[in-house]
Amino acid sequence: MPGMVVFGRRWGIASDDLVFPGSFELFVRVLWWIGTMILFTYHKGNFDCYGGGVLHTFLVGLMVVLALIILSLCATVYVSAQGTITNPGPRRSIPALIYLRAVLYVPELVWACLGAMWVSADSKGCDPATVGAVISAVIASWIILLFTGLGVVFVFDPLGNPRPPHSAMEPLGVRDQQSTERTQFLSTARSLAVKVWESRLRLLCCCLPQDESHRAAFSSIAQLVGGFFSDTDLVPSDIAAGLALLHQEQDKMEQSRDPDVMVDHSPSSPLGEDLETELEEAAHCMQFAAAAYGWPMYIYSNPLTGPCRLSGDCCRSREAEYDIVGGDHLGCHFSSILQSTGLQYRDFIYVSFHNQIYEIPFYVALDHKREAVLVAVRGTLSLKDVLTDLSAECENLPVEGVLGSCYAHKGMCQAAGYIYKKLVNDGILNQAFSIAPEYKLVITGHSLGAGTASLLAILLRNSFPTLQCYSFSPPGGLLSKALADYSKDFVVSVVLGKDLVPRLSLPNMEDLKRKILKVVSNCNKPKYRILLQGCWYEVFGGDPDDFPTEMDNRREEELSQPLLGEESLMIRHSSSYQSLASDESPAHTATHLPLFLPGRILRITEDGPSRRSCFSPVRYRADWSNEMSFRSVLISPRMLADHMPDAMLRALTSLTRDRPFSLCPSSSNNTNHNTV
Repeated sequence: MPGMVVFGRRWGIASDDLVFPGSFELFVRVLWWIGTMILFTYHKGNFDCYGGGVLHTFLVGLMVVLALIILSLCATVYVSAQGTITNPGPRRSIPALIYLRAVLYVPELVWACLGAMWVSADSKGCDPATVGAVISAVIASWIILLFTGLGVVFVFDPLGNPRPPHSAMEPLGVRDQQSTERTQFLSTARSLAVKVWESRLRLLCCCLPQDESHRAAFSSIAQLVGGFFSDTDLVPSDIAAGLALLHQEQDKMEQSRDPDVMVDHSPSSPLGEDLETELEEAAHCMQFAAAAYGWPMYIYSNPLTGPCRLSGDCCRSREAEYDIVGGDHLGCHFSSILQSTGLQYRDFIYVSFHNQIYEIPFYVALDHKREAVLVAVRGTLSLKDVLTDLSAECENLPVEGVLGSCYAHKGMCQAAGYIYKKLVNDGILNQAFSIAPEYKLVITGHSLGAGTASLLAILLRNSFPTLQCYSFSPPGGLLSKALADYSKDFVVSVVLGKDLVPRLSLPNMEDLKRKILKVVSNCNKPKYRILLQGCWYEVFGGDPDDFPTEMDNRREEELSQPLLGEESLMIRHSSSYQSLASDESPAHTATHLPLFLPGRILRITEDGPSRRSCFSPVRYRADWSNEMSFRSVLISPRMLADHMPDAMLRALTSLTRDRPFSLCPSSSNNTNHNTV
């Protein structure tokens, strides 16, 4: 639903978004009116104290103002609940109700001032309970006015000029012939959107240095974010409703789908290399990848014992020992790495916690248990890391011996180049192999660290032909197809459940936008019902609601054409847009270059029902997958929880060891029976 247009501009809220805030305010106002009526009735309108006349006028006027506000809120809530997301016709009177409600703020403000004056000057000798009630009413008025002001700021759209009007029933050919002025408007709007997002990023990152590299990053991220929804006319609640519908639609499809056929060996693996061996290696490397996060992850994983274990090492003066550690002034990060990995100080060759945009922390250590020189790269833990993540455009990465287009995620490509220069130009790897020349090179990382580790492995492959890389929850938009195929010989990516990050790429996000537009335009339920039932489904589970996937009485042959509802949500035709009745792969519809996960992909999923008790045991299964299985975003309550490094470590540990447990896996380290 397009944003509501009132006071001459478009706002970031639709006319069907007033049900919940209006109902909440209505509840508060009714209680307030009842309390005022009880107070007035108790005193029978007679207040025998100084200023009693003013108090009588205040209470009568307050009840009248509250009654008018209650009536306007009832009308607003009722009208806002009518229609559907793409059928705003029954809500056409909402702007008039908004104007009426705005007018009623004037007498409310006047009466709040009157009450404050009475309390400060004329309340002497009055009943303390009465004075307290008036004070509460005055405070409540000011609080509501304050939150109303904050709400206006929150839904303010800097790009709030009304969209150029068009008729939904007008033929597309006619509309295209008359679109020159409209195209110019949209180009200007897009440029303004980029400037707005760039200003927001600068404000958000005001504590960071405003140098040339940061300004370039802000500009590229603003262009990416500002242009993503530039060809649609959606408000945030429309997207939330679309995600709720899409989650239930995906669950219905998953329940009707046949179980996947599991593969015991990776297609690119030697015959003797089985799944269990890779799982054991992955579980071992994941300890080092999680340890790279330093003390925050250690405390998060060990909330009761972690602070005590680190307290003896943090802030201890050991200057002679910390000459190889950079950016860890108190020593807590390095102490947590020692605790997590079980290594000794002498096993570390280089440790750096230096963190800037495109420059992320990492460490190099000798893993005597696996006879490896191990490089572990940290994932996202700071605002600078987020900027590196969001620098998602493609950058050329030519590799000797690789045929085809070679490009990769810009931010992680530059981060890998930074670490590569440290390892090679500063002689860190030479130092490590001079100590243990027979050891192999292993690179690992999680999330941002996983993507950077994979690119670093590609850069080092020619110099170290036997190197191995274990990439945990890497971003989906990382490598071109040629580089992804090339990396299958030495990179193993591990993905847990419905983790969002391995499915994040620009083509996948375009595909998600296309699906949101489809389900939103085809559903004939009001938005408040979609959100209520969606929240119930997310929290309590149950069977997916049988929302209609097509509008009532729609003929089957019409589904090959763009739907009227979805068309009303498009403000221009982009090259990524086609009929939303089609479910083609985003790789064929998106304008962005396709990017893929690195290497061979090891997928871990929960074996059993998707919904379970928090205290019930979990069984995991692991199987080889391929990059095409991650070409769409899966909506789930666990899409973020499955990305956490402690969740990945628990799942890998449960697959490689057999230990009974009964605690909820989100709050304790636990292991289960495995299915391999």
